[in-house]
Amino acid sequence: MLGPLLATASDALPIERLALPPGFHVEVLSDRVPGARGMVLGPKGTLFVGSRAQGVVYAVTLDPSRAYAAGVRTVASGLNMPMGVAMRGGALYISAVSRIVRFDDIENRLDRPGKPVVVYDKLPSEPQHGGRYIAFGPDQRLYVGVGAPCNVCKRDENRYAMIGSMKPDGTDWRVVARGVRNAVGFDWQPGTHTLWFTDNGRDRLGDDVPDDELNRLTRVGEHFGFPYCHAGNIADPEFGRKSRCADFSPPMAKLGAHVAALGMRFYIGKQFPRDYRNSIFIAEHGSWDRSRKVGYRVVRAILDTKGNVTKQEIFAQGWLGEDDTAWGRPVDLLTLPDGSLLISDDHAGAIYRITYRKP
Repeated sequence: MLGPLLATASDALPIERLALPPGFHVEVLSDRVPGARGMVLGPKGTLFVGSRAQGVVYAVTLDPSRAYAAGVRTVASGLNMPMGVAMRGGALYISAVSRIVRFDDIENRLDRPGKPVVVYDKLPSEPQHGGRYIAFGPDQRLYVGVGAPCNVCKRDENRYAMIGSMKPDGTDWRVVARGVRNAVGFDWQPGTHTLWFTDNGRDRLGDDVPDDELNRLTRVGEHFGFPYCHAGNIADPEFGRKSRCADFSPPMAKLGAHVAALGMRFYIGKQFPRDYRNSIFIAEHGSWDRSRKVGYRVVRAILDTKGNVTKQEIFAQGWLGEDDTAWGRPVDLLTLPDGSLLISDDHAGAIYRITYRKP
């Protein structure tokens, strides 16, 4: 059940409209990050934030003594939809549709990052679902989500509608998961190192089908149904006759139709109550293909000891008003070392920080 909000107000953003469970508080870390998408924290504590349409990547300097960010600067510009960011060995990796580029020793060169090194340039170039979420896995490989270049179509499964991985230098490209329409968020379960990811369902089948998905990878090359089957049990009107839904891996949880589930992270901090640890936070960016809007919130998926989703609940909401107008759209999540949770918002151009104090 959602309780009243306790928040640090922002002159620009109506965060007093946000509601969270009792004991949780929200503040605006920065409202100067236009188009904020993927987030990653550097080893020296710099927050790097990708964007979708601005072509830039930001570096947000955090000040532990203040509620707000100490400064925001642009560290990369002129890139094609650089919404995905990842860190390894002090280097910042950025997705740019068909390319992955890298800025070495970035935290020591924030004011003069230089020119990026091209790590990989063989990804598809189509703009639809061309924004790539990227992250380094426990195996130190860089994982890349590659969406389908369409609403529904059948294309080469080794290039589209999949998740792939590569070595940090861009070699040894491998397909990890197939039949994934558009995964714009993934993370690895603590302890098991199992890959989980969200997947956006297709459009144009009505208000309430098919659900977005929360999936778990159990073997390399596993197929999750697209374009033949959606949400585990809905055969596609055009492609569904070619394969049965039973031939593919069903989702671990159905998240609702058109909610646009994007970023997902296991909560690995210790600030929140104990029962929040190792549960999954999911950012719902919000619908566009629906008569009444849904999503525009953050939900929590609770797992049992076997890794099964036992419950879903709303964690933060209020970006969508009763008049069906949204002033914000959650995108990505990140746990800071102190256990607080960051949420990026590309519509408001903001980063929020959620903390917990026992009521």
